[in-house]
Amino acid sequence: MAAPELYGLLATRAFTANGLYLNLGYWKTARTIDEACAALATLVAEAAAMGPNDDVVDVGFGFADQDMLWIERFAPRHITGLNVTPVQVRLARQRLQRRGMADRVTLTEGSATAMPLPDACCDIVTAVECAFHFHTRADFLAEAFRVLRPGGRLVLADVIRAAPEPEALRRRVQDFAWSQFAQKFAVPAANADQRAPYVAKLNAAGFATVDVTPIGEHVFPGWHCALAEDAALFARLPPAGQLPYRLLLNFDARTVYSAFDYVLATARKPRGNGVRDGAG
Repeated sequence: MAAPELYGLLATRAFTANGLYLNLGYWKTARTIDEACAALATLVAEAAAMGPNDDVVDVGFGFADQDMLWIERFAPRHITGLNVTPVQVRLARQRLQRRGMADRVTLTEGSATAMPLPDACCDIVTAVECAFHFHTRADFLAEAFRVLRPGGRLVLADVIRAAPEPEALRRRVQDFAWSQFAQKFAVPAANADQRAPYVAKLNAAGFATVDVTPIGEHVFPGWHCALAEDAALFARLPPAGQLPYRLLLNFDARTVYSAFDYVLATARKPRGNGVRDGAG
């Protein structure tokens, strides 16, 4: 199932009790799924140094919860959201109207790999827990580079493949888990990047000051624990996901998520004249 159909089936079955967040959350200090989802959006904005002088392109905005949070807390000049799921675009526009933010956020049905935007039109490009869907991640990075102004910032919260385990049995578990994830969540084979290839793709797209930091220890265990302890959160999962998770909750988070690395990726478009700002 392609990503638009996948998220169309979810409709408004969001993870949070308040709002319609769909990310796994950042659990470093959060104690509830609502706090954790907002914390991940905040982490992305802070990593981008988002502020009043910035025009932001948010790709895969879900129901625009992070965009509303960013307008309230970081006050960027304008946010343009792109999303391939029509129901999310429609409902997110309605929510922005009700919050009086429609003049600050423009939401468009459009592809991450063929953005309906002019060159050098924004200061920040973000994608919160969705770039693994894009066909392909490398094509998205090229588009992000194109629409950013010189000196512009890219910040992604993304899921990638973990490094292989040393034991053969655990490697087979990793391979099986990733293949199931890729099949069920519309992840192209080209996006099965580990950290080093991920950095290489950012550099190949032209970005500088590249950093790909693993943050999975503050994502997967918290999410796993919340599913076990928060019956209301578990009930908000799509029915097709509840049976597998009932089985997975019998195992610890390290085993369940051994195939995955969760990263915060940041990069900058060089300012021009062929001078890079220092690739990392």
